[in-house]
Amino acid sequence: MRMFSLLFCMLAAAPGFAQDPYPAKPVKILVPYGPGGATDIIARIVAHRLTESLGQTFLVENRPGANGNIALEAAAKAAPDGYTLLVGNVSTNAINENAYAGQLKIRPSRDLAGIAKLAEIPHIVVASAGLQANSIAELVAAAKKEPGKINFASVGMGSYPHLDMERFMKAAGIEMTHVPYKGGAGQAIPAMIAGEVQVAFFNMASLLPHVRSGRLKALAAIPAQRLPELPNVPTLAEQGFPGIGTNAWQGMFAPAATPKAIIDRLHGAVMTILTKPDQREALAKQMMSVEVSKSPQEFSDLVRRETQAWGDFLRTANIKLD
Repeated sequence: MRMFSLLFCMLAAAPGFAQDPYPAKPVKILVPYGPGGATDIIARIVAHRLTESLGQTFLVENRPGANGNIALEAAAKAAPDGYTLLVGNVSTNAINENAYAGQLKIRPSRDLAGIAKLAEIPHIVVASAGLQANSIAELVAAAKKEPGKINFASVGMGSYPHLDMERFMKAAGIEMTHVPYKGGAGQAIPAMIAGEVQVAFFNMASLLPHVRSGRLKALAAIPAQRLPELPNVPTLAEQGFPGIGTNAWQGMFAPAATPKAIIDRLHGAVMTILTKPDQREALAKQMMSVEVSKSPQEFSDLVRRETQAWGDFLRTANIKLD
């Protein structure tokens, strides 16, 4: 009897016997914004494909609020078992650590492990159709004529759309009024279409259909070269403001103590999914360039570098966030 008990314990401790292979149950993917923005779009695409390839449901859960910090903290404090993941971006996972150091109960670069960089998205300076400005020069002139009257949107205090606009306003010598939207681009874009806010730095994945329909208008492209989809829209550099603006990345994260085997499995699955030609093409139509990191470590290193760089910028620019 004693030998039977000992044998049972040895088998239970053996790899593959004590637990089922990952994933053995549904997986939750937290998104730090409401539905409709770029982070939500890429999260849902990846969740759908992971469900198909790994045989378990990957379910997106929108957890907006506190400029992404609610989702960040929930993910960092979740059980490190691979069943709670996060899709975040440069704002949530590089900027927030610096901008909200006094408020966050975690450090994203320490308490979240990078799984994979997913995509990069070009940005534009976009305006409401009713704004009486059709170029950056006209925007600057209008803002100088009536300081503070023009409202600019962001996805929250300290987000890169906010900080990019702060950099632009300093360079242009103008003043506009900041209106943050905790629900992300999915909330801010309808507000811009309605005329509640007039201008913003936002990503093309969320904006292109509205620009093409005429509900919004593009004033400048952020990349070094004009965008093929908007060939008549000059870059911000062409209009006298080089080096301003962010072409943001989106990435997947897990709690820091998640086993390496699970992180590696997820990275491999994401790599297989997103690098397929048909998936690259589908994302390109939504203005997302697939940029999967070669390894989880490579992505984690990128996040740490960018966290440091954004911290340096905030300190140098002396931007205070309430």
